[in-house]
Order: sequence, then structure tokens, then C-alpha cells
Amino acid sequence: MPEILYSDKSIVVINKPAGMLSVPGRSLGMQDSAALRIRKKFHGCIEQPSVHRLDMDTSGLMVFALTVEAHRNLSIQFSNSTIKKTYISVLDGIIDKRLGASGRIELKFRLDIDNRPYQIFDSVNGKTGITLWNKIEEKNDRTRIEFIPHTGRTHQLRLHSAHPVNFMDGLNHGGLGCPVAGDRLYGNSNDDEHAAGIRMLLHASELEFAHPDTGEYLHFFCAAPF
Repeated sequence: MPEILYSDKSIVVINKPAGMLSVPGRSLGMQDSAALRIRKKFHGCIEQPSVHRLDMDTSGLMVFALTVEAHRNLSIQFSNSTIKKTYISVLDGIIDKRLGASGRIELKFRLDIDNRPYQIFDSVNGKTGITLWNKIEEKNDRTRIEFIPHTGRTHQLRLHSAHPVNFMDGLNHGGLGCPVAGDRLYGNSNDDEHAAGIRMLLHASELEFAHPDTGEYLHFFCAAPF
């Protein structure tokens, strides 16, 4: 069972470990997930409590809805981008000095239908992902980064990290040029390394939203385990 940080009659907030699915997968061997465990633990929970997802290899904060009303309310908050999320990551490399200490990434990506679940850059047909970032430190040929996503596209932070830097007119129109350390899709890691215990270094560390029943703003923090 993932660590439960908060629960009441309408919502549950957890710290999902890396390696656990957020929701059940398509195959019979991939049914175990955070959503399924929430359903089993909380009597009366709705059939689909998930209102957002983290990639299997990403750890950190998630909120689940136990009622239909809470699910509707939280889904609207996510759709309207009023829920605030912060991630901590370690990138495999030192980012380009021209990028400075902070910035904004805005890139369009879509699913590569011939190589699922891989996402590819597509300036015409892609959906825009927007991420703010702050450099925390450089150490041992790696860069520690804080990410604040303004949209929730599939693999957004992993894509924005790995996509090449593209300077034009003194501005970066690309990504950070360094993949997330341990990323098996867009980085330099592989399945064997993950089987040996090497994880992707991406963690959802902060989550803030309005409680679906009371409207009170709740803020949760969970430090990155790396």
C-alpha cells in the first residue's frame, strides 16, 4: 500500500512509490496500481477514484476522489489548471549555461502512434505543454531542478528535460537538453538498470488544491527521496 498522507470521507492523498502504476494497465499482469489499492482499502470508494496520474517510474503526491462529487470537482480543478504541482528532478548532465538559473519551456508534443507510449515533438499537430523550471544545483555532472508544470501533458517533464536546447534571437525555443536521470524512454537508462534498483529521478513533491467539499485550500509536501 502506498503511504497515505491524508484521508477523509471524500479524498485521499498518497505518496506513490516509483515503480507503481497510478491506474491499472491494459494487460492482466498490470492490474495492481495505486487506484486499485485505494478502492480496496476505502469502503464505498467509487469505481474510478483517479483524477490525475503519475508515470509508473515517477514517485510522489497524488490525490484520489472517493465520491462522485469529489471526482467531478477535482477533475474540473485539474482541467482549469488551478491545482498547483511542483516536482523535483535530477537531470543526467549539466544544462547549457545560456539557460541561466530559471526559465519557461513551451513545446508541442503528440503520441508516436508507431512507438507507443513514446511522445514526439510536433509543432503542427502536437498539444502544447508549458513548464516553469528553477535550477537548484549542479553536482557530479548532474543538474537538480524544480519543475512547476502549468499543463499536464503525457510525459511532459521528461520531454521538456530531454528535448534539445534551441536558441534563436537570444531565447531558448527548445527544452533543457538533458534527460531525467534514470529515464528509460527519453534518457540513457534501461530495463536492466531498473530491475537492479536504479530508478528515474523525478518526484512530485508539492500539491495544492481546494478541498472539493469545503473549498479550503490544502497544501501537501513530500520531500524527494533522492
